[in-house]
Amino acid sequence: MRTYIGGHQAVSSNDFVELALGTPVELWLGVDGESEMERAARLDAARDILADNPGMADDAIRVAATAIEEYAPELFNVVPLPQPAPRSRRAEKGAAA
Repeated sequence: MRTYIGGHQAVSSNDFVELALGTPVELWLGVDGESEMERAARLDAARDILADNPGMADDAIRVAATAIEEYAPELFNVVPLPQPAPRSRRAEKGAAA
């Protein structure tokens, strides 16, 4: 079975992210062994893209949250920590004596 998004075939998870964001993942994360000049050029391009698309950061967060919800839902299961029981005045007076 093949998956197409907007006429483009998505083969890997990176393809899905790239198609959702409209840019390659490497633009935001970089690649191993990139030079300082390559890194500076990549970051300049990323800044230009964000300037042209101010809602893109929200889109990226939405994509990440959807992926987490789909593949690691336990990360959204936040359990509140138990609150300590309030101390009685009698216990406080006994501790002070």
